[in-house]
Amino acid sequence: MPTRFFSVIVFLRQLLPVVAAVLFTIQAQAQYFGQNKPRYRVQDFSVYQTPHFSIYHYIPNDTLLQALAQQAEHWYALHQQVFKDTFARKNPIIFYNNHADFQQTTAIMGQIDVGTGGVTEGMKNRVVLPLTESVAQTNHVLGHELVHAFQYHLLINGDSTSLQSIQNLPLWMVEGLAEYLSLGRTDPHTAMWMRDAVLNNDIPTLTDLTVNPRYFPYRYGQAFWAFVTGLYGDTIIEPLFTQTARLGLNEALKKLLKADEKTLSGMWKTALQKYYTELPGYSDKERIIGKKIISDENAGRMNLSPAISPDGKYVVFLSEKNLFTLDLFLADAKTGKIMRKLAGTLKDSHFDAINAFESSGAWSPDSRRFAFVVFSNGINKVVIKDVAKGKTITETAIPGVAAFSNLAWSPDGKELAFTGLVNGQSDLYLYQLKTKKVTRLTNDPCSDIQPNWSPDGTRLVFATDRLQYQQGNRVNPAFNIAVYYLASGKIEVLPLFTGANNLNPVYSDNNRILFLSDHDGYRNLYGYNPTTQKLLQHTRFITGISGITPFSPAISVAANTGELVFSHYNKQQYRLYRTTPGELLQEPVLPDVLNADAAQLPPLTTNTPDVVNPGLAALHAQPLLPADSFSITTYKPKFQLDYISGGAGVGLVGNNFGGMNGVAGGINMLFSDMLGNHLLLGGLSLNGSWQDFGGQFAYLNQKRRINWGAAVSHVPYSAGSLSYGGVDTLTTTQGTKLPVDKYYFDIFRTFESRADAFAYLPVSQVNRVEAGAAFVRYSNMLERYTTYYYYGQAVAEERTKLPAPEGFTVVQMNTAFVGDNSFFGVASPLQGYRYRIGLEQYLGGLNFQTVLADFRRYFWVKPVSFAFRALHYARYGRNANQLTPLFIGNPMFVRGYSLNSLREEDIYNQNNISINQVVGSKMLVGNIEIRLPLSGPERLSLIPSRFFWTELAVFADGGTAFYNLADFSATDTDVPVPTKPLPVFSTGVSLRINLFGALVLEPYYAIPIQKETKGIFGFNIIPGW
Repeated sequence: MPTRFFSVIVFLRQLLPVVAAVLFTIQAQAQYFGQNKPRYRVQDFSVYQTPHFSIYHYIPNDTLLQALAQQAEHWYALHQQVFKDTFARKNPIIFYNNHADFQQTTAIMGQIDVGTGGVTEGMKNRVVLPLTESVAQTNHVLGHELVHAFQYHLLINGDSTSLQSIQNLPLWMVEGLAEYLSLGRTDPHTAMWMRDAVLNNDIPTLTDLTVNPRYFPYRYGQAFWAFVTGLYGDTIIEPLFTQTARLGLNEALKKLLKADEKTLSGMWKTALQKYYTELPGYSDKERIIGKKIISDENAGRMNLSPAISPDGKYVVFLSEKNLFTLDLFLADAKTGKIMRKLAGTLKDSHFDAINAFESSGAWSPDSRRFAFVVFSNGINKVVIKDVAKGKTITETAIPGVAAFSNLAWSPDGKELAFTGLVNGQSDLYLYQLKTKKVTRLTNDPCSDIQPNWSPDGTRLVFATDRLQYQQGNRVNPAFNIAVYYLASGKIEVLPLFTGANNLNPVYSDNNRILFLSDHDGYRNLYGYNPTTQKLLQHTRFITGISGITPFSPAISVAANTGELVFSHYNKQQYRLYRTTPGELLQEPVLPDVLNADAAQLPPLTTNTPDVVNPGLAALHAQPLLPADSFSITTYKPKFQLDYISGGAGVGLVGNNFGGMNGVAGGINMLFSDMLGNHLLLGGLSLNGSWQDFGGQFAYLNQKRRINWGAAVSHVPYSAGSLSYGGVDTLTTTQGTKLPVDKYYFDIFRTFESRADAFAYLPVSQVNRVEAGAAFVRYSNMLERYTTYYYYGQAVAEERTKLPAPEGFTVVQMNTAFVGDNSFFGVASPLQGYRYRIGLEQYLGGLNFQTVLADFRRYFWVKPVSFAFRALHYARYGRNANQLTPLFIGNPMFVRGYSLNSLREEDIYNQNNISINQVVGSKMLVGNIEIRLPLSGPERLSLIPSRFFWTELAVFADGGTAFYNLADFSATDTDVPVPTKPLPVFSTGVSLRINLFGALVLEPYYAIPIQKETKGIFGFNIIPGW
């Protein structure tokens, strides 16, 4: 799963699929299924110009905007020291005010996951990211993404590299460098991952990092770069990155470091083991406290954001137990028995996603209801579930607060406390459930997150960066624990481990506060009594208590019993443990102790040039650029070239019967504005003579809720035939008559010239409405090339234009309602549903209507999926029965009747089946499959494989084709060729083979359910339905 600080890089090898996606987007009606990216609201962007960046934004907070601009310039100065590169043009940065808005971006094609923290794409080198709930988070994501901007710029403008060179760079090397340059070698979270690798003897080699997705590229990549720079200094970064792009990793290592991948892997492993095993207090076995209740034994590998009920009986948590989605589950807090799925996007398709990675839900005081945060209609909403019934009680937006997280239910049951993000500023809020009144508790640039109620309802404990922020660190301030007194509005920052990150505070009783801290480099649980000022350490884990990110909620206390549930990271898994206060350690600790040794990424050295880490430490103290360095401009959309491809040639197009001069080639171009609101696609193609010229130009406007566009195209379709014209006499210029053989080569061309207009409304991520109209003109041309042969030698050629069928015009209108929340496996969907209901009307030269109803449902019951399809397609109207008939034996519908082999012809002959009985203008199809992912990803497939992805399916197909319903009651007595529609059925087995995502091959063995028939081998080239 992606994490919060997940950055997406659009590689060059993905550009062709990107252009294909644009083609499907522009012709929305051609996209049969697929999920949507709704544009729920329109933002009015402005442009803030800095010396090196154009910042596109709609932030109404001028102070915040200026701070972001300063941060971007400070990152530029730091990264420039490493890459030794200069931006000749201003690099674009696009800010969204919150993650819900970011998910709607049109600057980036494709879906934006809840866990994606930022994106850098290569076509315009756009850096796209949302504002987050903390200053430090936003600053880190900005620094990370700007590393990618430098990486792209360096490759594109390098002497011996290009954007294609990024294919030589392993993902862990690219993303790891972005993490190292934005976080450095002191990082408690990545160090926790490395201690886990050492503790469990699971340190990957560099080859493992490249080929095994089990090793997260961000964490391990960062640790690798810390290792390399610790040995060779930060001056090695740019040449190693560039040479890897040129030569590949192994050759670059040998050239620059005089070591290959295997040698360097061994050195890295030794450095990690030596450093972490020699830390004080290290043990080769984790000391576990409490009882394990949730793990991969009964749930998934990621079990996050636990919330124990006030009575201590139940726990709600997030897990990818069902493999495809991260869902909310309800479990018995004593035994860990999972009672039901409480919520998920498959179960509750009316919302787009659960706010999963850095937000927790809240129990009502009576332990009967549970509240959590979802993304719905482009904002965050509160969903409250009846836990016993699993039903939604309410789903509501919070007025004036579009983005929020970390709900806390008041002890009297009347209010919810939460962190709200408004105009880039995170503050504490209260929401009255009955009156829907919203009260803002804090209002300042400081970040206030993770509120939790005191049992008496008079205070909120929360995490805040206000201490360091107010002391001048406005770039990466650390978090302290603070108390908000509701009666007075007073805020008290507790004097605990100042300078460390102290997070996830919860009250264990009316006086004691539990929280997580990394003050000694580890991530452990602490307890503090504000009355006695006694501070105790309650756990001593070698790895730590953590969620996906340091800001993910990882502990929860039952208000009535004091029992604690926490998320422990070990063996690359997140497991939930339940414990009681009496089981916790009670070790006194001083509140001013800071020690970052365990948070370091080895090796530590002072003998090599270090640019990055001193630069990061001084980032908050950099001088501000003067005000006249910045300016404001309005945003004016301008088309800029994103992508171009193609080539051309001129030569002789020849065959055995003569030749002719011709041209062949084509070009495709994609243009868009900076925000991606407007797309323009042009494509030209020429293959042969000028009559074979084709082209398409299309425009798509996706600025508003309804996407619309238009397209014009001219496409030639040609077919040729060769025939013998007999013996003729040819008279030469000297008057000699020669007996010659005459051959005709006829070229028949049909030209389709059309103009389209279309629109589609994404209702949600899974549903959309489509509509379109087209004016199409079909015309024909027939040319004959006559070639004369004298004893096998071509001696003359003539070209004549013959009469061709008259052209005709068709007006086509269409509309459809589409739903798709399915999840794809190795070669077909395995979970969810798909449906499409469509109508089409054709007028003019052809007059008919079509009706389509296609319903598909998939049920994943590990290790197989049960798939069902019901399909009806029909033509009605004047010309409905005059078009090419529908053939039910097409293997896309019913396998085993395709007439592609003699054995299939025998089936028809032996059973007296006429082709007329299996064709028509209408059809009904039903299919059932049991799909087993045979080889592929480890958690999905029977046989783990990194490269060879296959799916085994047992199927039963059935269907019938007909012209009219009355045909079923017709009789075929004494008729030599039966015409009565015949339902046909088959069963069999197929093996789908996914060729690296480019193509799905399906060899199958079908047994037609007829008398005296044998099995038929067949072949499909298409993903499973």
